[in-house]
Amino acid sequence: MPGTLTDSRPPAPVAAPVPARAPSPVRSALRLPEARWALVATAAFGLGGAAEIAGAPAWLWWTLYLTCYATGGWDPGLAGLQALRRRSLDVDLLMIVAAVLAAGIGQVLDGALLIVIFATSGALEAIATQRTAASVQSLLTLAPEQATRLQAGDLEETVGTGELLPGDVLLIRPGERVGADAQVLDGLSEVDQASITGEPLPVLKRAGDPVFAGTLNGTGALRVRVDKAAGESVLARIVALVAEASATKAERQLFIERVEQRYSVAMVGVTLALLVVPVALGAGFRPTLLRAMTFMIVASPCAVVLATMPPLLAAIANAGRQGVLVKSAVVMEQLAGITQVAFDKTGTLTDGTPRIAAIRLVEHRAFALDQILTLAATAERHSEHPLARAVVAAATERGLELGTPEEFSSTPGRGVTATIAGTIVQVGSPAILNPANGTRAEASPAAAEVVDTIQAQGHTAVVVLIDHIPAAVLALVDRVRPQAGATVAALTRLTGNTPRLLTGDNAGAAGQLAAEVGIRDVAADLLPAAKAAKVRDLQAAGLRVLLVGDGVNDAPALAAADLGVAMGRAGSDLALETADAVIVRDDLAMLPTVIALSRRAHRVVVANLAIASAIITGLVIWDLVGHLPLPLGVAGHEGSTVLVGLNGLRLLRNGTWIPGRRAG
Repeated sequence: MPGTLTDSRPPAPVAAPVPARAPSPVRSALRLPEARWALVATAAFGLGGAAEIAGAPAWLWWTLYLTCYATGGWDPGLAGLQALRRRSLDVDLLMIVAAVLAAGIGQVLDGALLIVIFATSGALEAIATQRTAASVQSLLTLAPEQATRLQAGDLEETVGTGELLPGDVLLIRPGERVGADAQVLDGLSEVDQASITGEPLPVLKRAGDPVFAGTLNGTGALRVRVDKAAGESVLARIVALVAEASATKAERQLFIERVEQRYSVAMVGVTLALLVVPVALGAGFRPTLLRAMTFMIVASPCAVVLATMPPLLAAIANAGRQGVLVKSAVVMEQLAGITQVAFDKTGTLTDGTPRIAAIRLVEHRAFALDQILTLAATAERHSEHPLARAVVAAATERGLELGTPEEFSSTPGRGVTATIAGTIVQVGSPAILNPANGTRAEASPAAAEVVDTIQAQGHTAVVVLIDHIPAAVLALVDRVRPQAGATVAALTRLTGNTPRLLTGDNAGAAGQLAAEVGIRDVAADLLPAAKAAKVRDLQAAGLRVLLVGDGVNDAPALAAADLGVAMGRAGSDLALETADAVIVRDDLAMLPTVIALSRRAHRVVVANLAIASAIITGLVIWDLVGHLPLPLGVAGHEGSTVLVGLNGLRLLRNGTWIPGRRAG
């Protein structure tokens, strides 16, 4: 009777290559003038506050506050004046004017706080823009700078990949990256194309198969014919798609920023009317000016701005403590409106590492299951293939002692052959069962039936031959993250729509995974552009789409989606930079949790706006209808600012972070 071994434990970790040292993020940020000015302004503000509290002379802390005004206010002030020249009025200029007026009536601390808020916001925007542009450019390094072109008589010449033209014939040696989108003319090798399609395992390439620029060749040599020029490759289109979608996303604003233009114009108009009309009717200039100044201060949107920012920033800080990096207040605000979540497969719902799910014994009766696994792992221990690592990891976890093969050989697309204590062991793809492929395997209908069953389930089948007799078939799967099913259920409850699966992997593997985690809608075999197109189709249907991915191939879809979330540990640099949020510890349960937190922050923002609007309206009516003393107006205005600020900071409490399953 065939035996079955099921093992849910993860494979042993594989050492990752040491990456080249990247520039310090802090050093990169400080190269931007916006960041440097914001840092100086914040430091001056902090020193001024400390000096005032310590009872230092007024001239000292006033000087420090005014330094904050100058260093943090000149850039938004200049931007506001430039906007004014274009006949546009924004809140930046009004905030500078309000800050100056606050200083003019002795409230220099309040004005300096506004300056710091706006300077820091501008710096963060500049940093995000710079990092996105740098990540898009770094994608180009996936493709090699040079390629080996074959001339007549198979003479080799080294040329830049930018010079390649359709029809050129290239030689791709083992371990080299493919220089252009091309078609295989001859040769046999396994190519790792996870950067383009997201498939977790290398794909066997033979004559007639396509290969993509930037993918990594395995152990065989390939002769390929270039199909497209460098600027038209799939990789180049990924760069263009990310750049285009990122530019569109950069235009997004907070809700309060979208109404600031009309509010600003109205406030300036009323302020001027309060000054000009009474003076024209014979009123005294000084009391009229005082009333107009009072109106501008009490009507300035300080409380409205702080009604929005503290809750969102507090939610960002809370999420950061739990391992979710939300990159901006805009993102935290828009998470609340998500109505459809879409997942990539490999590295997102799965951890991207194959493992042995089952071992099916077939013809050979001379060896027990552990003996077969020991022989297979010993044969595979010198192979660099991901499947080989999974076999070795399974044997190691079971405490099996591996030997050293006396002879070892590897054939691309077939597998490995080793001699162990006089026994010939072959481990490879189901192709080794076919004598037509040059193997000496004995015919085995039982083994072929087991292979068909395993592949029909969406698993990868690996055959073990001992002395040319089929002994077992290993079923390998990409391990599903333990939180995937619960996360899908929680997101369904939160958004009202079941998440979708968009993957470059094959339909069988995608369908198997989707059924396991509770996803019904699956789109498989998608190249990056097609994945981004699927996202746009969902948006065209009126859905607000959040995509979760981890690879270079996910970057266009991450950029095209309303919001993108990347997995932090295994995510590519491009995915991490393109995404709007990062799950740092790869815990999928954090996703519904951060959406629930965003919705709570949204409710706090709405409450704050109602409080701020009510107080501003009351003060404005008092100033217009009666006589509002300036100190009382300032106190009421600043009191409302403090009130909404403190209300927003409640989201810093750990109790507002609702664990994954309950978040739905």
